[in-house]
Amino acid sequence: MKYYFSQPAKWFCMVLALLFSFGLKAQEADNEFSLDAKLNTRGEIRMGGFDADLEDENQRKACFVMGQYRINLGYKRSDWLEIRFSPQFSGIWGQAGGTLSLSEGWLSMKHNKTGLFTKIGRQCFEYDDERILGYDDWTMTAPTHDALKFGFEGYGHKVHVLLAYNQNAENISTGGNYYSDGIQPYKTMQTLWYHYNTPKDLFGISLIGMNIGMQSKNDSKPSETYYQQLVGTYVTLKPGIVALEGAFYYQMGKEEHGMTLDAYMGSAKVTVTPSEKYNLYAGYDYMSGEQFPIAINGGLGLIFHDKARGFSTLFGSHHEFYGAMDFFYLDSYVHNFSPGLQNLYVGGNVSPITGLKINAAYHFYAIAADLQIHTEKLNKALGHEMELNVGYTFAKFATVSAGYTFMRGTETMQTLQNLTDNRRLHWGWVMLTVNPTLFNTVWQDKKH
Repeated sequence: MKYYFSQPAKWFCMVLALLFSFGLKAQEADNEFSLDAKLNTRGEIRMGGFDADLEDENQRKACFVMGQYRINLGYKRSDWLEIRFSPQFSGIWGQAGGTLSLSEGWLSMKHNKTGLFTKIGRQCFEYDDERILGYDDWTMTAPTHDALKFGFEGYGHKVHVLLAYNQNAENISTGGNYYSDGIQPYKTMQTLWYHYNTPKDLFGISLIGMNIGMQSKNDSKPSETYYQQLVGTYVTLKPGIVALEGAFYYQMGKEEHGMTLDAYMGSAKVTVTPSEKYNLYAGYDYMSGEQFPIAINGGLGLIFHDKARGFSTLFGSHHEFYGAMDFFYLDSYVHNFSPGLQNLYVGGNVSPITGLKINAAYHFYAIAADLQIHTEKLNKALGHEMELNVGYTFAKFATVSAGYTFMRGTETMQTLQNLTDNRRLHWGWVMLTVNPTLFNTVWQDKKH
């Protein structure tokens, strides 16, 4: 009889080995149980744009209210154990059904003396500035990962290993099934992340390497898994009232259509904080792009091309970086274009009184590639966007916020996103967030 030792089984054995290495011993410790809730309700009004597949201008206007309602249960033992369980419901008011899901459900174990730890289950990943791995709670569903995480933290150093293997159903006879329309957007992921920071966070640097298996989007190879890799670094420097940060990431391997990936992105940002009441910032993002639309058979338009140069931001917090209107995910343009993105922005935050925060920002967008449709070469400029956001915390656990964004698109933006003829876009929203602690208790182990 033959026994097959699968990759996931190896990971679980690694967890058990890590637990035994902790050498856990029964000892007195503090225990804590907490129960808290999060209720998020947001109303939005949209005028123009937003859905490039709709040709009718009236269909592309929207007014709706959506909600996110979550219960968090947590247990923590001070010497080695922590557990979290967070069911949630999210959906649009009046919608039939909505989404009932498990936002988080994990168990974490650590060894305080050595700095070793492991965490297993459904969890959120928040790394560096969250550009590649982030927790975008603005979406109301907040993407999480079914994964095993383990590593070491101590003396200014952090090493994390992330491992994930996703299926949609059991299928022992064929080795398992995975479909990209499941709750997780990838089949496998292996990530190594290292971070070092000096005392008082004067200087910090992170290095990351990822290997991601994605289901094929090539009709001729629907069961194929293509593997792409990402490597990069994120650096911060905070010498005083001025804070500098920058990142660079490179993607290679094979993208979902089986084409060779050759894509990159870079970012830089400076923030000046003269006072606790206000700061100013400016930055620039560049993501490489493709000159031709990607065809499903591996060709690009009428010209065969063996490389794809459109950078993918993978599992990052998109809403935080590329404008409040969330236009620029690189794969959201019509006709399957991925021309990349340039984002030049300036802004500031001010807090005139306790609890009140005001943010204003300006973005100038442009594509990265030299884009040509038929015989016409398109101008790279996409448009200008202005944002104003206000938030007021009127109680310890309650905040009301609102925002307004205006965008003036160019002819290139109209071509790529099917904008309305006047190319003017308006978006406004108002939101109430309440996250009270419903119950909390702490007790010590009984003495024997």
